[in-house]
Amino acid sequence: MLQFRNDYSEGAHPKVLDALLSTNLQKTPGYGIDPFCAAAANTIRSLCGAPGAQVHFLVGGTQVNKVALGAFLRPYEAVIAPETAHIATHETGAIEQDGHEILTVPAPDGKLTPAAIQPVLDIHNSEHMVLPRLVYLSNTTEVGTVYSRAELAAISQFCRANDLLLYCDGARLGSAMTVEGADTTFSDYAALCDAFTIGGTKNGLLFGEALVVVNPALQPHFRYAMKQQGAILAKGRLLGVQFAAILQDDLYCTLARHANAMAKRLRNGLQELGVPLAYPSPSNQVFPVLTREAAHALENICAFEVQHEVDETHRCIRLVTSWTTTAEEVDALLSHIKEEVQR
Repeated sequence: MLQFRNDYSEGAHPKVLDALLSTNLQKTPGYGIDPFCAAAANTIRSLCGAPGAQVHFLVGGTQVNKVALGAFLRPYEAVIAPETAHIATHETGAIEQDGHEILTVPAPDGKLTPAAIQPVLDIHNSEHMVLPRLVYLSNTTEVGTVYSRAELAAISQFCRANDLLLYCDGARLGSAMTVEGADTTFSDYAALCDAFTIGGTKNGLLFGEALVVVNPALQPHFRYAMKQQGAILAKGRLLGVQFAAILQDDLYCTLARHANAMAKRLRNGLQELGVPLAYPSPSNQVFPVLTREAAHALENICAFEVQHEVDETHRCIRLVTSWTTTAEEVDALLSHIKEEVQR
């Protein structure tokens, strides 16, 4: 069975496992107050050019989004997000559970713009409604598209002019920074966002996300919020060890770059077969549109997700490459798809 369902089905990169093994019997303080987490946090601050940033390590994406947004917002404040946002579609009301409404806006390509955000501010104009306070975006987006630095800068400028916080979910940040033509770096996110995450779960770690809180006003007592939400891992050093390993020698970006290259190989092959793509994704997520019969037949040899139904006879599926995907696997998948589309 070919595996293109997601980019976290495998374990961890060997260098991460080696780091865990070599430090396995060392005894350190718990709860992330250890030399490994401290070293990894310092590395991240250096990469970001943000010496005053707080860096916190959490286990997973939903957890970090819930804790961060819950801590950053007052009870009556709301989040603005694209309608495809992970917090709005795949987190089981985690943000709403804390009392924060998610105000979604149409975003056919998955990306927000100042023009898309402005109407939300216009509508929510009194104390009888929630107060929009934080703009949530992800890079890459949930449909694989990527914000350029100019796009992020425009949103950042808009947020600062309108007293809004800007938060970037970077579950696939490595992919966003390494697509062909990408012009964002860690330091750009630190300069443009109030807080952002660096995803490890989907790029070579066993588990783990790093939250970088740049805005000093959001930093006090954040670990209280983490503890209350059960987000401080007793063996927190396991997160620090992994991030320290993946950030050495540009390994984080190297792995993401490979996943993107395999996705490009897949996209090129699909286009040669005349298979349309639902979104202009340059990253490691690919969204071909197949007949329902072809998609159903493909289930016998490949694991993937159905993105949405296009019409009565066609559906869009999601194929995801990872740091472990091989060219042989991509070519085998293309061969099977060719058989189906030419049947």
